[in-house]
Amino acid sequence: MSEVLLKVSNLKKYYNSGSLFQKKKTLKALDGVSFELHRGETLGIVGESGCGKSTLAKSIIRLIEPTAGEIILGDKDFGKLSGQNLKEARKHIKMIFQDPYSSLNPRMTVNEIIGEPLDIAKAYKDIEERNKKIENTMETVGIDLSWKNRFPHEFSGGQRQRIGIAKAIILNPDIVICDEPVSALDVSIQAKIINLLFRLQRELNISYIFISHDLSVVRHIADRVMVMYGGKVVEEGITEDIFSNPKDDYTKTLLESIPYIR
Repeated sequence: MSEVLLKVSNLKKYYNSGSLFQKKKTLKALDGVSFELHRGETLGIVGESGCGKSTLAKSIIRLIEPTAGEIILGDKDFGKLSGQNLKEARKHIKMIFQDPYSSLNPRMTVNEIIGEPLDIAKAYKDIEERNKKIENTMETVGIDLSWKNRFPHEFSGGQRQRIGIAKAIILNPDIVICDEPVSALDVSIQAKIINLLFRLQRELNISYIFISHDLSVVRHIADRVMVMYGGKVVEEGITEDIFSNPKDDYTKTLLESIPYIR
């Protein structure tokens, strides 16, 4: 079996709801999620809106702090890291966000956006090396070098997502979390971005956590699938096994809601 890059155990994220005059309730956005991610594979995560997919992504990368649970990244207890140790570990796990329109800083040029992870990690000896890494990454994801000094508002959604992908891969991470990376794009552009992600995985040996509500995309791209409902994992397995012979009633309902997927 291939190397385990990420092991998540019993991850929980609870929120308290209710006002001063109402009884407080606990919202269990994540309720004991566990899984492993292996080198070079794609794990698809599916489920209806509100099932906890995006909360899971943000908790894994610690954009939000989990309530409980364990996140082991390589040989590090990622959930307990802080300061410089956390910054160092974050080189190995990055995220591509759903909305290419809001995820890029509108005041930064393409050069500044893609180079930001290099600056944070201090991952270059001099400005020449920095510029070379940025240019190489731009070429890898299909961004014209003449765009370096332009701003996000000057680009289409697909072009912006390529910029976001370049930012995510410039430090050569082991894992990239893709949170609905094509859902905000035109159908004609979605296939190009999916094909780009495929190529990057082959060339860079990246492992993906691919979150999507589009089951046809997940079936196409994922090696394994994890189905979530109500903050829990209800089923997990090899992609074709899940799609051709689902065991859980919720999974069956989810697949039957999109007839052409069967």
